[in-house]
Amino acid sequence: MSSKIHVLYLDDEDNNLNSFKASLRRDFKIYTALNAEEGLEVAQNNEIHVVIADQRMPGMTGVEFFEKLVKIKPDPIRILLTGYSDIASVIDAINKGEVYRFIDKPWNIEQIKNAIKTAADIFFTRKELKEKNARLEKMHSEMNQFVYSLSHELRGPLMSISGVSKLAKMESTDRAILEYFEMIDSATVKLDDFIYKMLDFYRSTKIDNVVTSINFEELLAEQYEAYMSKWDMNGINVEINVEQDEKFNSDEAKLRVIFNNLFGNAYKFQNEEAIDKFIKINVEVADGSALIKVADNGIGIDEKYQEEVFDLFHRATQKNVGSGIGLYMVKESVEQLKGKIELISSLGKGTEFRITIPSL
Repeated sequence: MSSKIHVLYLDDEDNNLNSFKASLRRDFKIYTALNAEEGLEVAQNNEIHVVIADQRMPGMTGVEFFEKLVKIKPDPIRILLTGYSDIASVIDAINKGEVYRFIDKPWNIEQIKNAIKTAADIFFTRKELKEKNARLEKMHSEMNQFVYSLSHELRGPLMSISGVSKLAKMESTDRAILEYFEMIDSATVKLDDFIYKMLDFYRSTKIDNVVTSINFEELLAEQYEAYMSKWDMNGINVEINVEQDEKFNSDEAKLRVIFNNLFGNAYKFQNEEAIDKFIKINVEVADGSALIKVADNGIGIDEKYQEEVFDLFHRATQKNVGSGIGLYMVKESVEQLKGKIELISSLGKGTEFRITIPSL
């Protein structure tokens, strides 16, 4: 890597510059400058990885030179040569010139070589990190576009298919034909559910919090209306209680992911033999935090699976109604909202999730 290292050395003495270049030109590509103005011009017009400057120079000190350099070329790693102990200069160099290290004069060749190589390692590591961050930002932007397409380009035609199917069923009395359209409706509902799951997965794991004022009563009323249109709630007693006397700020989309998946699990994993089936949602907002409880008397979760239910694609039951990502999304959403989640469940008796989320 040493052949790739470009070093700029700034010193007001010709002899020092010539000595430096003669000693190190086989190991590094050396640029030199006699004064700060010349040094800034060299740095501006060339790819420089490491800059070494003498502190004591007429007109502009090494620290002052680095302070100007940071504004026009912040990436090169900076090393200051100083032949005296001046704590004020050291503090200035750290605060203003963002100096990587100090080397006492007179320097020896091995010390300078090692310092340059280490500084160059830092330069190339930072450069690689910047490039990776740029690629990540590009990927994030592309993923946002993909999610937008998933939501609009796929769901639009899907809703059209569903609408046409409903109209067709109104026009026909043939049982065989009606059965075919029922199969179409079932397939479109499953696909729409999957799209929603993927959107929720993205919202809960990839998108930063979008904080707004939350009214839990209104939010849960909207959600419950959606549940009623989506599922057959006959025979299930649903209780929703909200106590909120203070303002609460959070990410509404992530809260919906939490409620949707917990309520969905409570509905899907009901005990078919139970007479008094129930789903209870309680929200209590006090002292800057919300305590959310979602409970049911369904089939429950075996104790041996309880530590794993929040893992991606894990299923705690053989009942084939889940994708294995619901509770993972709940946990991710809770953690991104800086909250905590607790699971209390007994096999054959039911399950309760307790979530504490602070106001953001």
